[in-house]
Amino acid sequence: MSALPSAIAEPAGPALPPPETPWQRLRREFFASKLAAAGLVLLLLAVGVAVFAPWISPQNPYDIGNLDIFDAKLHPGSPNAAGTMTYWLGTDGQSRDVLSAIFYGMRTSLMVGGISVVAALAIGSAVGLAAAYFGGWIDALLMRIVDIQLSLPSILVALILLAVLGKGVDKVILALIIVQWAYFARAARGAALVERAKEYVEAAQCMSLGWPRVLLRHMLPNCLPPLIVIATIDLAHAIALESTLSFLGVGVPVTEPSLGMLIANGFEFMLSGHYWISFFPGIALAIAIVGINLVGDHLRDILNPHNER
Repeated sequence: MSALPSAIAEPAGPALPPPETPWQRLRREFFASKLAAAGLVLLLLAVGVAVFAPWISPQNPYDIGNLDIFDAKLHPGSPNAAGTMTYWLGTDGQSRDVLSAIFYGMRTSLMVGGISVVAALAIGSAVGLAAAYFGGWIDALLMRIVDIQLSLPSILVALILLAVLGKGVDKVILALIIVQWAYFARAARGAALVERAKEYVEAAQCMSLGWPRVLLRHMLPNCLPPLIVIATIDLAHAIALESTLSFLGVGVPVTEPSLGMLIANGFEFMLSGHYWISFFPGIALAIAIVGINLVGDHLRDILNPHNER
């Protein structure tokens, strides 16, 4: 009897590429949009001038020793009193270089907005997750507090809080946290309710895992994508709100740099033709807000589960 023919190995097909990770998909789809890339460039520009303000600014605009009263309200491109330094964006009524003041003001505005959003995200996420997980009277009580908070205009609440707390960067941050946390609580509760009904949460409960571990280790990571999108968009809102409060004179004190304060400082000189004192800080504020909004809008489109490809 002849031996059975050996199996002939079939030629292997083309190797499949490795599966795309969520980060790779996010990066690919993000940079596929020209608007998102432009927004990222504007955002990085704002962050860059804020971080490196002490090194790239022509002067420290809040150091009295660097100011000369004869350089007050110089037109953009004018040399100083000694004729040795050019003020590319002019000076304000206190002899401060507008370009340097914008760099320092961007630092304060981004710092106030960033800290307030991160703190509001942490508080709101904790409240929303607790409300969704425990339910019952805890959910009803927490959501009624959130409803009351959301029913009040943010600017009105912030004005009342700062009227009580007084001026100061820390006071502005606290006021912004109070007016923002409810947005994150509502969004976190909605996302957590979806996760609460899934099998992995029931399995974790059957394993007698404590509720802090279930919330922090299992539910929170799955609720973060929509919260990150809201935080990105809310950052622009926080910066605009801080600038509004500073412009109204109840935000950061006049001795602190802030884009809103810089706009307010030049408002009284607008009718006298010194437009640049308020105009250029306003442009800088618009650049930061537009960049953040473009990035946040595209992140929302990418992370929307209905747009999965």
